[in-house]
Amino acid sequence: MNPEYPFDDAATARAVIDDDGNLVEWNAGAERLLGHRAAEVLGRPAVDLLAGAGESGSVAPEGDRWDGVVTLRHRDGGAVPVWLLAHRVRPGVDGPDRWLVVTPLEGDGPRAPDDPLDHVGLLDSPCAIAIYDERLRLRRINTVMAEVLRLSEEHVRGLRAPELSGRAQSTDIEQYLLRVLTTGRGTDVRTYLPVGGDRTYAWLARMAPITDSKGRVRGVSVAAHDFTEQYLARERLQLVNEASVRIGTTLEVIRTAEELAEICVPALADFVSVDLLDPAEHGGESPTGRLTAPISLRRAAHRSVHPGNPEAVAEPGHADVYPTPSPQADALLAGHTIVASTSTGDLAQWLAWDPVRAERIKEYGIHATMSVPIRARGTTLGVAVLTRFENPDHFTPDDVLLAEEITARAAVCIDNARRYSRERETALALQRSLLPRSLPRTAALDAASRYLPAARSGVGGDWFDVIPLSGMRVAMVVGDVVGHGVQASATMGRLRTAVRTLADIDLAPDELLTHLDDLVVRLSEEAGTDGSPGEVGATCLYAVYDPVSRRCTLARAGHPSPVMVPPGGEPEEIELPAGPPLGLGGLPFESAELELREGTVLSLYTDGLIESRDRDVDAGHALLREALSASSESLDETCDHILHALLPPAGAADDVALLLARTQGLPSSQVATWHIPADPALVAPIRKQVMEQLDHWNLSEASFTAELVVSELVTNAIRYGTPGIRLRLIHDAATLICEVSDTSHTAPHLRRAKIFDEGGRGLLLVAQLTQRWGSRHTTDGKTIWAEIGLLGEE
Repeated sequence: MNPEYPFDDAATARAVIDDDGNLVEWNAGAERLLGHRAAEVLGRPAVDLLAGAGESGSVAPEGDRWDGVVTLRHRDGGAVPVWLLAHRVRPGVDGPDRWLVVTPLEGDGPRAPDDPLDHVGLLDSPCAIAIYDERLRLRRINTVMAEVLRLSEEHVRGLRAPELSGRAQSTDIEQYLLRVLTTGRGTDVRTYLPVGGDRTYAWLARMAPITDSKGRVRGVSVAAHDFTEQYLARERLQLVNEASVRIGTTLEVIRTAEELAEICVPALADFVSVDLLDPAEHGGESPTGRLTAPISLRRAAHRSVHPGNPEAVAEPGHADVYPTPSPQADALLAGHTIVASTSTGDLAQWLAWDPVRAERIKEYGIHATMSVPIRARGTTLGVAVLTRFENPDHFTPDDVLLAEEITARAAVCIDNARRYSRERETALALQRSLLPRSLPRTAALDAASRYLPAARSGVGGDWFDVIPLSGMRVAMVVGDVVGHGVQASATMGRLRTAVRTLADIDLAPDELLTHLDDLVVRLSEEAGTDGSPGEVGATCLYAVYDPVSRRCTLARAGHPSPVMVPPGGEPEEIELPAGPPLGLGGLPFESAELELREGTVLSLYTDGLIESRDRDVDAGHALLREALSASSESLDETCDHILHALLPPAGAADDVALLLARTQGLPSSQVATWHIPADPALVAPIRKQVMEQLDHWNLSEASFTAELVVSELVTNAIRYGTPGIRLRLIHDAATLICEVSDTSHTAPHLRRAKIFDEGGRGLLLVAQLTQRWGSRHTTDGKTIWAEIGLLGEE
């Protein structure tokens, strides 16, 4: 705001000199002082106005302010001794500096005896006081104000507030003065001005009108209180509070280091580098022993007031070695903050050792460094180095305390990020070790899978599995343990092992989930007694597919229903009884059975795939169906397409497990079935029919073993089972399966026969001749099965 003041601008001589020493502004007061018109002097060197060449140096002072007596040349050739006050004006970051040069021209002149400005008490006040007259020109100052300004009253009398400070901010002060002068009402003003030097002072000023005996406003008194220390303390507290909010927004070490650098520039330094010690190994602990020089540090982040960080010698990710003496090594070895400056020679030895940094320091005028060790929980993590070159001040003890406070907060966040990364890597390693490395090849289906850990919340307990069962059947399972971290991964491993064990005894899906629910209840009880965090909970989907009947039986425990894509059809969600989540205990589970055409694709997944903060579950299901409708012949490509379509680029908020399976059917020509009456005399004819069937299948190499196995299993069924006996042979390229079923629910077991026993060796013989054997319960009895490996099996 630049208002038009109703005062005589010619009462002060004022000129502006640019960075090259040429006059660029010349007011009426300057013309009045020296007689030169503006057109005659603008653009000319200011030194041309000096009466003596020896005084030319006085127009190039150091610092931001200068005052003194200079002899100038009048237009008529005479010499004019003048007291001048010069201020360096910094118009902007990229603009050149200028000098504002002023001097008052008018004295006080005659004043009335009752002039109220002469009767304001000044000397006894501890505050800095200034008196301005009706023209808003300085009339009087007390001793305290003179000490603050480092100028005498006789020199500054007659100057306006902008001319006294040389700063644009002071125009606001003059506006307040004018308001008090015109309204007659006092006001309080806070301002921040570099008065009397480079340091910026914070002032609380009370402006009050000065009236005469008739109540007319004749001037304004300004009583200023220096609250710089309180202001700086508040600024420091605000910076600390800001650091607590802005540092540690993520659990990423590099981002946390960047936040530390960002919060310190430009509030504390012009350039900040954050260098960290490498852990002992990837994901390991930071060194805890005594450090020795030289010290290897890796640049994590840096920040500068200049775009592109041109002052940096090391790039992020680059490791550098720091000897002693160096600011980094000295601070780490000493265990406390080290402040150094070029003026005192503290950096000379280090810079002699590192000429590249020496050249960079010289190029940018770096004059002060502060190295703050980054330590948390008794561990040294690295060092932050704060550097100044634009800021002319050296680091003060208050700066050191502030930097240490901010760095301490950042150190805890960096340590938390490292601990999180270490736990995440441990959980990932555990998770990968517990998940199947590859899916088994089966005649029942082709399968592909994907597992993605959560992007931020850590590794969870999602899992999947494909389990070969007897009779060419195969089980598919997908589950999700509640929670994240190592505990969830460990629980997942226990549940996956339990599912495999229960699947091995050929339980129906609903029965398997019931047993698994009991296990989760016990795990929750253990968690409550051994101090483990929280209760255990999980969801699970278990499905069994039979390629002979092409039927699939499924049951779920609080898990999302699978999506089915029939050959040439559209994706559809399979309707299943919901079932309670695992761990509630005592609630029933229900199975559903459906027939699947050969080539049907089943999609089993965890809720992390379809649930998101940005969309509801229905929208997730719609995206999944859309991705499946565009699936290719390759199940691996389809997995990748689904993940790309449903998950954000930055990663999912929760773990994701995905299992795709394309069903295959076993041709009826590869299955033979006989229904056998309970007559021992029929065992021999059955053996003969089996041999004929094997010859028809060109499996004569398996005839001897198959004959013995069939004879033993059928004989046992006739002798110990109940009527309704059935023999079934199933084969593919690698395996011949013999199954004998009856309506008895009593399962056989292997026993050791004594020397004189006539029986008891049958199942032992079967176990020795086959790859594996076992029994499974059915709805109407049991089935004994044995698998025989075929010649040429890979």
